[in-house]
Amino acid sequence: MRKLLPIVAVAIFTACVPSKKYKELVEREKICAEELAKYKSSALDNEGKAKDLESRYGVLKKEVSELSGDTTKLGHDLRILQSEYDKLQAQSESLERSFDKLRNSGAKETAALQAELEAKNLELQRKEDALTTLENELVNKQKILEEREQRVNELEEAIARKDEATKLLKAKVANALKGFESQGLTVVQKNGKIYVSMEAKLLFASGSTVVEANGKKALVELAKVLENEKDLEIIVEGHTDTDKLVSASHPTSNWELSVLRATSVIDILLSNSKMNAAQLMAAGRSEFHPVDPADKAKNRRIEIIISPNLSELFEIISND
Repeated sequence: MRKLLPIVAVAIFTACVPSKKYKELVEREKICAEELAKYKSSALDNEGKAKDLESRYGVLKKEVSELSGDTTKLGHDLRILQSEYDKLQAQSESLERSFDKLRNSGAKETAALQAELEAKNLELQRKEDALTTLENELVNKQKILEEREQRVNELEEAIARKDEATKLLKAKVANALKGFESQGLTVVQKNGKIYVSMEAKLLFASGSTVVEANGKKALVELAKVLENEKDLEIIVEGHTDTDKLVSASHPTSNWELSVLRATSVIDILLSNSKMNAAQLMAAGRSEFHPVDPADKAKNRRIEIIISPNLSELFEIISND
């Protein structure tokens, strides 16, 4: 958008445009710049949230795996300690019986047995204390494991709901625009988003920013599908080919053309539906994101990128 400012300055001295129309274009471009900055920030923030979400999800999965390993090891150690405890208890009982038999055999033998018995009882107590500590640790580990597994399950369920909702919305959009597929319109789902791509020939005459009647029909059908979807963020991107514009009036560059075409599409969407303007962002990509360098017609296009809101997933990750 910063590249548009010097172009507008030059246009003040070179364009043969009525003052009123020029002022409208300047004001419109200012609004576009403000909206683009706001939604760029929102898009970057959501991308950051999505990356953080993926990172935290991986950490949770790793913790669950480690806790599962710890629980298995603790269970094994508990069984070994229980076996040793049982053996010591049997030995203690055997010594007590021997002590009773030899009680009257002599003071020396009695003292030796008494000392051995006390030593065994002390060792038995230590084993019993260790067993209690290990049991408590196992209970705590199992509780943590259950909490982590529940968090992972909640996250997986939320992701599945988002994916299913995106899949259903993609089907609705594709069905609504089915009649325009042969006119350079495609609908695809990738990276958790829906991409509606419309070649310029469906929407605009060469060099124009005014949406043609047939293109308007496609946009109205799309708006009907999206107007009741409140949990979305929608970016409308304008793209051009590499041919340079030679014009003394607006638009004077591919940057300006791509932005103005994006705002024209948004105007159609908003004026023919109850869509929330806060969900929309207009962006111009000029010639720098071609889909097919060998086919200029495909590069001249409007892309409408529909993204689900990731707040629910981020909230699950944040409740740690």
